[in-house]
Amino acid sequence: MKNVYTVKQVNSYIKNMFTQDFMLSRIYVKGEISNCKYHTSGHIYFSLKDESGTIACVMFAGSRAGLSFRLQEGQQVIVLGSVSVYERDGKYQLYAKEIVRDGVGALYERFEALKRELSEMGMFAPEYKRPIPRYVRTVGIVTAPTGAAVRDIINIAGRRNPCVQLILYPAQVQGEGAAQSVARGIRALEKKQVDVIIVGRGGGSMEDLWAFNEETVARAIFDCTVPIISAVGHETDTTIADLVADLRAPTPSAAAELAVYDIREVRERLLACREALQRTIRFGTDKWRKLLEHAALQLKLAHPRQRLNESRQYAADLETKIHALMTERLTREQHRLALCIEKMKGLSPLLKLDQGYSYVQTEDGKNIKSITQAEKGCCLDIYVRDGKVRAQVLSAETVSYPEPETSAPVMLREEE
Repeated sequence: MKNVYTVKQVNSYIKNMFTQDFMLSRIYVKGEISNCKYHTSGHIYFSLKDESGTIACVMFAGSRAGLSFRLQEGQQVIVLGSVSVYERDGKYQLYAKEIVRDGVGALYERFEALKRELSEMGMFAPEYKRPIPRYVRTVGIVTAPTGAAVRDIINIAGRRNPCVQLILYPAQVQGEGAAQSVARGIRALEKKQVDVIIVGRGGGSMEDLWAFNEETVARAIFDCTVPIISAVGHETDTTIADLVADLRAPTPSAAAELAVYDIREVRERLLACREALQRTIRFGTDKWRKLLEHAALQLKLAHPRQRLNESRQYAADLETKIHALMTERLTREQHRLALCIEKMKGLSPLLKLDQGYSYVQTEDGKNIKSITQAEKGCCLDIYVRDGKVRAQVLSAETVSYPEPETSAPVMLREEE
């Protein structure tokens, strides 16, 4: 068997045929939405059908930025995209890049043209956007006097802060002359010198919201000196007014929340600020009190009386120390003196006399230390314990005595 191909090869070949077809690479397909599913990944899977058949379609999450409404069953739409084959299933499908409602294609083209023109003029530039005042006293509202939009704004503004004054300009927001009516309302509230202006209306089709896609309204918003919040339709609806305004709110209710501050939050913030201020004051007071107490202590320590008392105490301590040192020195000297007295007593000749010794002197008072001093016939005075004896030398003889044992002399150190 020749020329046998795999399924993958066949699907790839067919896909290549679709890719090479210039018409299928950019094609508009009109039909009714059916089997629409929003996947968690952000992709949208749906089918387009008419009385003759159905084609599978997919819009990837990256292409949804230009989708201004939510796809629903039964909607008549025009889809711009390319037709190609999904190789895994071998089925062809339309890969959508843009989707507009059928019947508003011309309006959409006008919208895109005006959008490009105003963008080139810089009317969407962020440097022209004015900040919305945080705390407003008056809020201007340009919308229909009847309808859910104005009721929502009044209810939410009253709940958030009943002290804020609301000024309504009853404008025509749909049909012929609506754009001029909205522009007049913006200029009228600007003359009233309100703090902020809310311009908007409830949801609707592109035709219903077209007044806010007119250049007249765009220029009135851009030229207004008062900050403007645009709140047109639902969150998925985008108008020229939203792009020119200083701030876009997804709904009129959200616009009221952005324009009117919540007085309860302000009260809570003020209470928090008061508590923080009180803590700061207490902290500062305690800090300065401690500094003053420390300074007072230093002043007390530096006072002449304190120094005098310290000097007196120092002098008293020195006196006590001197007395103690003198007492200790006297005690040492008394002990030393007692030792010297005892030693002197040991050397006293009078004490020797008490021990049975005697002291011999010549008549002229010379001490007899040798027999050579005692000549025969001379008189001597012999002193004993209780007196003296006068004797005459009869003879003198030499006597040998044993040598006495010598001992080291005792040295006394003079102490301070």
